[in-house]
Amino acid sequence: MTLQGLLRALGGARCLARGKLAHSKLIVSAFLPDIIVSNRVMIMYTKLGRVGDARMVFDHMPHKNVVSWTIMISAYSRLGLADDAIDSVRLMVSTGLDLNHYTYVGLLLACASSGAVRIGKEIHGRIYRVELGAMSVFVDNSLINFYAKCHMMILAQRVFDGATHRSLVSWGSILSGYVHCGENEKALRVFSWAMKEGVEVNEFMITSTLSACADLGDPMIGKQLHCLAIKTGNGSDQYVEAGIVDMYANCSKMDLAHQAFSELEEPGLATWAALIGGFTKHGQGENALVLFKELLLSGLRPNEHIFPTALVACSSTGAVQVGRQIHSLIVKQGFKMSAHIGNAVMEFYAKCGLIKESSKLFEYMEERDIVSWNSMVDCYVKQRDFEGARNCLKKMLVEGVNPDPYTYSSILNLCANLPGLGWGSQTHGKVIKFSLDSHVVVGSALIDMYAKCGRLKYADKIFNILAFKNLVSWNSILVGYAQHGFGREALDIFRRMQEENVKPNDITFIGVLSACSHVGLVEEGQSHFQNMKDYDITPKIDHFACMVDLFARAGLIKMAYDFIRSMPMEPNKVIWRSLLSGCKTHGDLEIGMYAAKCTLELDPKDIAARVMLSGVCADIGLWDEKAGLREKLSQQRPCIWNGYLPGN
Repeated sequence: MTLQGLLRALGGARCLARGKLAHSKLIVSAFLPDIIVSNRVMIMYTKLGRVGDARMVFDHMPHKNVVSWTIMISAYSRLGLADDAIDSVRLMVSTGLDLNHYTYVGLLLACASSGAVRIGKEIHGRIYRVELGAMSVFVDNSLINFYAKCHMMILAQRVFDGATHRSLVSWGSILSGYVHCGENEKALRVFSWAMKEGVEVNEFMITSTLSACADLGDPMIGKQLHCLAIKTGNGSDQYVEAGIVDMYANCSKMDLAHQAFSELEEPGLATWAALIGGFTKHGQGENALVLFKELLLSGLRPNEHIFPTALVACSSTGAVQVGRQIHSLIVKQGFKMSAHIGNAVMEFYAKCGLIKESSKLFEYMEERDIVSWNSMVDCYVKQRDFEGARNCLKKMLVEGVNPDPYTYSSILNLCANLPGLGWGSQTHGKVIKFSLDSHVVVGSALIDMYAKCGRLKYADKIFNILAFKNLVSWNSILVGYAQHGFGREALDIFRRMQEENVKPNDITFIGVLSACSHVGLVEEGQSHFQNMKDYDITPKIDHFACMVDLFARAGLIKMAYDFIRSMPMEPNKVIWRSLLSGCKTHGDLEIGMYAAKCTLELDPKDIAARVMLSGVCADIGLWDEKAGLREKLSQQRPCIWNGYLPGN
């Protein structure tokens, strides 16, 4: 075979066997070690993902040119072997060869993937010194991508502004960079700028902008992008389809998300995953599982992204049997129990209270990462199993896995729920030792732990020195004050939240209503309850319980009773007991008797309800009724204390 025929065979090789056959014929024909031929062989191996074989050819070359080095550098960069790519550049420069634009592109890609900011900046400086700033559009795009991946959008924007020519890739790089860094408003402005400049937007730009709308929760702009995607012919792209469904789901428009999904002829797996994930996120686990079943019937095979979402839907709806079937399907379809899937199955069993199954799966997982260990620790924490959590932590340290902020957060949650101030303080010392006290997750857990242990001064101090506060931080200190009766301090925290434009959630309002109850601010409590709808929060039974407690503590027994009667759901024992407590305090026998009756219907063994009703009778002089209640209590007590009575 001629040289040209062999080179064509190399270029057309789609499998390793054919590529190696062409390579062997080149060796037999004595065409190697020619530089051009060797470079073609290296390109063939890198396209097939065989960077080791390409390196072997490279090492046996007596002479190498810039193309030879660039092939290896680019291959290392594409495979995420950033350190090898950077080392290759150093060796190349030491041989006296100069970098060309393609070498710069490969090197900048390596710096972007490894976060090597200093080296990337040095390369940028070298381009200006050696190339006198004359860069190709490929190098410009690589610099924009490098700075964006390293969260340095100011420098990325400077490169973009100084570019002599902006291609679609340039616009897409700066746009996706802003989305990647969470600067979604700027991403929308860049997209608007591109439209004004007459840029023919492509599917990548539309997908990035849809992601920005999803993060912002802005369905209006998202709808316009949906229309634009259809108008420009990009609506049938699988990533745009998935982006549209995901955008509507993140904007809480599940009806529109389902409608967009239903209009697709053949939705891709990413689109299925977006809608199933949307239903799960918004508490519609039943709909998510129905859709998962439809996916199986469609003939498509779920991937490693869909299975975890379906398992979350199972745990949220208590569909234990369905979850077990999904676990069996994962095994049947040959998915390895990698960290990603294994963690999802383990968490499903843990949330369903099946600790033995979760622990067994943990032991048999093929690979475990820090998330696996954290899930197991958190599993014991939620079961209030102090010994289990401690033993798991010991084993984790023995195996050389270092705790991360989420590990310490789980430990502090356990200390808060026990409560265990001593162990919590020791954990705080460890956190300070490893300089993790400024981490928002750890800081929030510390606030919650000290607040629940009654050390509000410590909680307040940590809250004030925390540089970045998330909603959990605010809720922890607010609810902490409210639970310990410091209503005015809790309401001051809520006012600070509003001043700093922190959007409250349902937990925030539980703390606020509880604070109003402790202070006796009936009208303010009613106002906050009514204002929940302004934040798209539907009151839950806990919020109704806080309102009943608010009215009952203030002596507005009739108003509390009427409020219970107007509730859209059946009142629970906590609500009736709150009303009964108010009746005892304010001497309302009639409603108190009814509240006690309702409480005992829900829980016939509730002695506290009988004790409170007995107190109501005593306060208004109904001694016969009190005696009857005390007699019933004495009849019930032996069944509780029988094992401790003398003579047993």
